[in-house]
Amino acid sequence: MYFTAHYASPLGGITLASDGEALTGLWFDGQKYFADTLPAAHTAAALPVFEQATRWLDVYFAGREPDFTPPVRLQGSPFRMAVWALLREIPYGTVTTYGALAGRLAAQQGGRAVSAQAVGGAVGHNPVSLIVPCHRVVGSTGSLTGYAGGVDKKEALLRLEGVDMGRLFVPKKGSAL
Repeated sequence: MYFTAHYASPLGGITLASDGEALTGLWFDGQKYFADTLPAAHTAAALPVFEQATRWLDVYFAGREPDFTPPVRLQGSPFRMAVWALLREIPYGTVTTYGALAGRLAAQQGGRAVSAQAVGGAVGHNPVSLIVPCHRVVGSTGSLTGYAGGVDKKEALLRLEGVDMGRLFVPKKGSAL
């Protein structure tokens, strides 16, 4: 059985999902791939994991780094799981690039090449946004691109974390990067 709850963030509504023990989803309402890992059969509920996630989100949106993480259970291909594990290592208030993640993943796999585009696809399908910080990944030129919740939210989240936005930019529509 799966359960959901809602959270009102300063950037819009967030839907939380759980298998009853761990967080399995956290999406901005209406984002790309919204609830794509949430089974059709689910019900709203008040669960301890949702209380923990709400506390985490309250701390985060107050502009502080949470010193705890609610239990998270991710499910995906081995490749996606490896990318999501790397996302969880990106420190609060910093960014990395899709290419850098591809390089780290290649090193973990004995030097076998990994494309930045493949990493981008895995990052974009991250089912537990914010806690698994996909918003901290930017393009190689510093472009704020590829966030399923929207580039405006990505920019706001990075500003909230105190990221130096001096070298980062929002690409113009139709520009090739």
